[in-house]
Amino acid sequence: MAACFRPRSFRAWPALPCRRPPLLPQPLLPARPTAVGLPAGVHMSRAGPGPAMLPRALARSEGFVGGRWVKAAAAFPVRDPATGAELAQVADCGPAEAQAAVRAAYEAGAAWSAVSAKERGVLLRKWYSLMIENKDDLAKIITAENGKPLKEAQGEILYSASFLEWFAEEARRTYGDIIPSPAKDRRILVLKQPVGVAAIITPWNFPSAMITRKVGAALAAGCTVVVKPAEDTPLSALALAELANQAGIPAGVYNVIPCSRQQAAAVGEFLCTDPLVAKISFTGSTATGKILLRHAAGTVKRVSMELGGHAPFIVFDSADVDKAVAGALASKYRNSGQTCVCTNRFLVQKGIHDAFVEKFAQAIKKELRVGNGFEEGTTQGPLINEKAVEKVEKHVDDAVSQGASIITGGKRHSYGKNFFEPTLLSNVTTGMLCTQEETFGPLAPVIKFNTEEEALAIANSANVGLAGYFYSRDPAQIWRVAERLEVGMVGINEGIVSSVECPFGGIKQSGLGREGSKYGVDEYLEIKYVCFGGLQ
Repeated sequence: MAACFRPRSFRAWPALPCRRPPLLPQPLLPARPTAVGLPAGVHMSRAGPGPAMLPRALARSEGFVGGRWVKAAAAFPVRDPATGAELAQVADCGPAEAQAAVRAAYEAGAAWSAVSAKERGVLLRKWYSLMIENKDDLAKIITAENGKPLKEAQGEILYSASFLEWFAEEARRTYGDIIPSPAKDRRILVLKQPVGVAAIITPWNFPSAMITRKVGAALAAGCTVVVKPAEDTPLSALALAELANQAGIPAGVYNVIPCSRQQAAAVGEFLCTDPLVAKISFTGSTATGKILLRHAAGTVKRVSMELGGHAPFIVFDSADVDKAVAGALASKYRNSGQTCVCTNRFLVQKGIHDAFVEKFAQAIKKELRVGNGFEEGTTQGPLINEKAVEKVEKHVDDAVSQGASIITGGKRHSYGKNFFEPTLLSNVTTGMLCTQEETFGPLAPVIKFNTEEEALAIANSANVGLAGYFYSRDPAQIWRVAERLEVGMVGINEGIVSSVECPFGGIKQSGLGREGSKYGVDEYLEIKYVCFGGLQ
């Protein structure tokens, strides 16, 4: 494990050797010609067309602490959710490794915060360029461990890299203020300084994007970071660590400690309670977020929480039905419904309800194709694990038992145990589980409503408020509904709203703080008031 040290200046930081971990497993079958739709270097397994080997250039299986690849006492398997094939045995880091990573980040903090904002931006830009150069291999890793279609994974990599590009530029814009003083002999300044070590806990559904969105902002602000990636998708984080190292991000500034589900609670608690950690940034469920908040309260840490969603998608009588259907398809079925901003409840006004449901069903059947993420034409990959499938199944069964109608889908897909058919339900009521809980799967329940007031009451009844969408061509209605929807992000005649330039985050129990945009850096900065006296 790397020893901690405090370098004296940025240019004097030693180039620590990075020991390459063992190569990841060989193909389960002898090499053979690549199947149609499978990228070169990704081989077939006995379980089907899921990869049994990852791109070797970025394949890493150890933790990354203090600029070195480090082993742990044990390892845990990472599996392809499409086939069940084992992709790698990854270092199972526990509290001891977490402590070493925090110490490495703390020791690196003074030198990194002293680096000019311009120089930090240059390094972030190099990291961005390396992501673009390696975008195909990074996408293969995401598809392998997450299951999402390769095209979608490629889109995630471009989106992820754009955060590094954005924060490379924002590093130079962490402006302070000069405030007019009430006294003639005083001058008042406001400085912004990095909070210190930031512990970043990321989710499995957008592993690359969540890392760059958080880490890019933290590094731009002059913070050092320790990343605990999701248990299902650590390979993306380790590949990004390799590229950060190649970009010249100094040792200790960016650390990654993968761990198994069994170790996750202990590692999370350590990061939230260690006094050397100044900031916690978490993306995940509201229930887990509350646990981390309780842990962080003991040392009064700064926190950012991007938690659960329950997004409403309202279609008013004045809407363009065809555009609403296109937006609904994009919003609901991206990553097979496994995003926190995916629509979870469709509210459709009675005047166009039947037309919308009919056209939506046609679009689902025509546009969506279930399959392995590496297969050409796949739009719907597997859910992350069988537990996720069981939740979708439970929500469908509950709705049908209470009178809902299955328009299309409604059951597990024959492709494999982690696959579920894209599903559309009508005759849905507000008492059903699928309208009370976040499904996180390919289920679209449609509720019929009569008035705008009724729609807003249903939409705002949730205790979370991340994203919300609505379709209308009535200008007055657009302003009313946009202002009254109790969410942090609103899409008007648009089903996808995420962008690096825009603040991402929610209200109520959907979290605290904002990510991305010019506001994202502020989450990692402290404001210091400086008063100069005796100036006369």
